[in-house]
Order: sequence, then structure tokens, then C-alpha cells
Amino acid sequence: MDAVIDLKALLVEREDCDAGTVQKLREGLAQGGNQFKSLREVTQLLAKKIESSPPAVAKKLHLKLGIANYFLGFMNQSAENLKHAEVPLGYFYHGRALANLQQHEEALKALDRAEKSGYSAPQVQLQRANVYRLKGDWTHARSILSKLEELASHSAEFHYQSALCTLAEGDKAKALKSLEKAIEFDPGHTGALFQLGYFNDLSGNDHEAISFYERCLKYPPVHKGTLNNLGVLYEDNAKYDKAVECFNRLLQADPNDDRARLFLKDASASLTMHYNPEEEQSSTIFRQVLEVPVTDFELSVRSRNCLKKMGIRTLGDLTRITEASLLASKNFGETSLDEIKNIMGAKGLRIGQSLEQGMQYEMRYRPQQQLSPEEQAMMNKPVSDLNLSVRARKCMNRLSILTIGELVSRTADELLEAKNFGQTSLTEIREKLTELGIKLRGD
Repeated sequence: MDAVIDLKALLVEREDCDAGTVQKLREGLAQGGNQFKSLREVTQLLAKKIESSPPAVAKKLHLKLGIANYFLGFMNQSAENLKHAEVPLGYFYHGRALANLQQHEEALKALDRAEKSGYSAPQVQLQRANVYRLKGDWTHARSILSKLEELASHSAEFHYQSALCTLAEGDKAKALKSLEKAIEFDPGHTGALFQLGYFNDLSGNDHEAISFYERCLKYPPVHKGTLNNLGVLYEDNAKYDKAVECFNRLLQADPNDDRARLFLKDASASLTMHYNPEEEQSSTIFRQVLEVPVTDFELSVRSRNCLKKMGIRTLGDLTRITEASLLASKNFGETSLDEIKNIMGAKGLRIGQSLEQGMQYEMRYRPQQQLSPEEQAMMNKPVSDLNLSVRARKCMNRLSILTIGELVSRTADELLEAKNFGQTSLTEIREKLTELGIKLRGD
């Protein structure tokens, strides 16, 4: 086992700070354990030393403090310190910190200073491509990368930037190959690890996504998206203690992150909740039975037509209507009623069962003829058009909700019954629907 790198000796006791120092710092943080805590203590020592140091020494200390803050993820503090470090390495990381803060024009100026003062031109060009990509200027970013093709034989950053440009161009398969190439050249490339985690996350490959996100944590700076997505995945997989840890880290980095605070509240509550897998399985099977279409059964023509006219599509709909309401329908008589009761009984259900349990009947879908063409088009849109957060999106998948119409057919209480669907997700969905001028059933 490699000896633990002494970060205090590296950054406080050693006078110089260069590219080798940065590499050693990354290696030290990758060792985990108390290394992040040690680096925070180092920043406190450096800040105190700056206060009592002459200008020439202070500039070197600002460089070290700026680099340390960069890898801790404190970009504002990093940029503030690095603007005093008038050396190529300082200009380069100042540009990267400003890019993270979305101060694109200032980032480009800092990178210009880095190159003019002698920092590696290809590395500066890669970061320029990154800034233009972040600005949304994909053409300029791609133009820069096309002049750096010689880096394809060894540069992880080149393949990472190329992957994100390729992804913007719509070629996901090629982008994935570039990301895998980046990891091949640098197994600790945080950006590539995050993107691979995100691809797997979107595809529902939770185990692979968690593995990539966890690897990101070893190679700082750790961005908020990593902790947020990993926390949600941990919660989805009943690893509530780890989810709490992720959301706590988000709040440490940004005490004003209200979303992280709400997610932390949900995850903390889950720690004390009793979960019975057998009950979950039973509940899932029951919900699946309720969603069985009535057209799956060999009904008489009269019964089938009557149910269609009433807008009754599933067995669940039959649990939310009374026998009297069925009999009140034109041409629906005792024979049809007995036919339906036999089908329901075979599935362990009863007509009006949900009403008996205190649920107010409300048709899940309005008959199509009551909707205008514009309203029907909106109802048929995929729920993905709402651009929901990772947590809310996963809940939609778990509930098999594919369209906006299927979503608004649910009540808030029905959504809250879903595993890991908390008040935060409910609030988000209500806000998205309000933007479209529609609401959940019962709101």
C-alpha cells in the first residue's frame, strides 16, 4: 500500500508549487480517508500565512491556496486567490475556476495570459475549447479541437472535450467511445467519469452509474451534479445513510441549496421508515392488476360498448364506480352487471371497492370528446418533456407514467405512495404542470 501523501508538507512546507505539485495533490486526495479534511486544514494555514507575508511570498501562497480551493470545489475562493498569483500555472487554473463559475469572457482572458506566459499551449487550447463549449459555441469549440488531433494518441482531456461536442451533434455512440478512451488514458478523469455515470443513470443501469459516480468522488473537484445524482441513486437503492452523506456534502458546499436540504430531509426520514419487501411486491402486483384493461376479457358486445361509452378502461376504473352508476347507463342491465362482477371476482376485486375504502370516485380520464385538439395533444406528450429532475424522472419510470395525460390522472396522494417520491418531487411536478396551465387530479 502506498504511503499517505502529506498534504501539509506538499503545500505549506514546500516552497515551490508547479504542475508536479498539482499531480501529487490529486494523487493524495485519491487516497481518500482524512485527506480532504487535511486539505481544508491546509487552506486555513495558508490563509493565516498570507496575512503576515511580504508581497512576493504572498503571491506564492495565493497560488497554493487557489489550487487547494480549486480541488476542494470552492471556485469563488479559488478564483479570488489565483488572480493574485501572477505565474503561468496560476493563470491556467484561474481560467478553469472562472469557467466553472460561468464567467466565460474572463476565463478566456486568463487562459490567454497563461499561454502568453509560457504555459503548455495545447493544454490551454483544450480549456479554450471547453469555455466555448460551455458558452454554447459548439462550432468554435470543434474548430479548436480539429487543430489538436495529434493529442488523440494520449490526451484524456482531448477525448473528453471531443465527446461532449460529438454528443451535441447527436452521435451518442461515438461520444461514448470517446469517453471510454478518455478513461483509458486517465482513469481519474472526473468529467469523463461523470458523463459515463450520467449515461448509465439515464439508461436505468443503477449499479454502473453508482460505480462511475463513486469514482468521481476520488478525483476532485467534485461537482454538485455528482453528489446530487449519486444521492438520488443511493436512495433509490435503499442506501439511505450514503444518500444522507451526499446531501450533507452538498449543503456544506452551499448552505443555501434548498433542493439539497429537502432531499436530505427525505433521505433522513427514510432511514427510520420500515420497509417490507413482501409488502412492496404485493402492492406492486395489486397495482398491476388494477391497470389491466377491460378489453383483455371476453365481454359481451353490450357490456363492452357500455363500458367504452362510460370511459371505463381498466379494472381499477371499475373499483371507483358504483353498481348503481353502471345500471344507470343506457342498455346496461343486470346481465351485464353479473358478467362484470364475475370478472372482478376472479381477480379478487369488487365493483366500487375503492369507494368503500374511502376514495372519492373521479374518472381517471375525461372522455376524449371533451378535450380540444390542443388539450389532447398536450395530454399525449411524453412526460420527459417536463424536464424533471433525476429523482422525479425515476419515480415516473417506477410508476410507468409515460405521458402528461397519465400523470395528471394521478392524485398527489397516489404519487406520494410511491417509494422515494417525497414532497420535493411533488412540488416540482406541480410547478411544471402549473407552467402548462394544468393540475394533478384532485388539486
